[in-house]
Amino acid sequence: MGDKILVVDDEKGTVELLHMFLESKGFDVIDALNAEDGLRKAYRYQPDLVLLDVNMPSVDGWEMCRRLREMSDVPIMFITAKESVQDVIRGFDVGADDYIRKPFNNDELVARIKAHLRRAPKPNVAEEMVFNGGEFRINFMNREVRVRNELKHLTPKEFNLLGVLVRNSGRVVPRQELVTEAWGEEYGDAIDSLKLYIHYLRQKVERDAEHPDYILTSRGVGYRFSNR
Repeated sequence: MGDKILVVDDEKGTVELLHMFLESKGFDVIDALNAEDGLRKAYRYQPDLVLLDVNMPSVDGWEMCRRLREMSDVPIMFITAKESVQDVIRGFDVGADDYIRKPFNNDELVARIKAHLRRAPKPNVAEEMVFNGGEFRINFMNREVRVRNELKHLTPKEFNLLGVLVRNSGRVVPRQELVTEAWGEEYGDAIDSLKLYIHYLRQKVERDAEHPDYILTSRGVGYRFSNR
């Protein structure tokens, strides 16, 4: 199976053409006809790259890009008829990695997609960590977490947070360090949100979220992943 490309455009004909063309080039293509569905599918399928239109009903491409960038570092390419310098600048300001104008050359599109995929960070293919006699497994290549052999569905922000804790298992990670390592320097002031995300994680991976076995609190300092 090839790299996963999420195509988001409210023009059904454009989506169908892109789907057929990209599949012919070996990509695994996921379609969405609006931003809301695009965000849901980004959460669910965790694509390797997103192709995104700007002009869409309800939630436009600018807003989808901004929301997507909050939860993922996936490469985002705008494909749009909006071609002013101000539009291009706005695209980069909201977090896009590239901006290609319609109508576009198919070969150029594929070349740009492949360039972004080459530059995107790839986890170590053998990188899996196992705890508690195999009851807890986290795979950094597939971005999968299994607890008691049950696959847990985490958002990218939740997975990144858990990943930092796991990589530092046995050590208390201060709240500030945890936020910046998991979500980036631009989220350095998001400490107030950290407690809520820890709550979400415990609800998903612990037997009893009120009495956690894995994600432990060091009062007044931060959090620790138990390496038992």
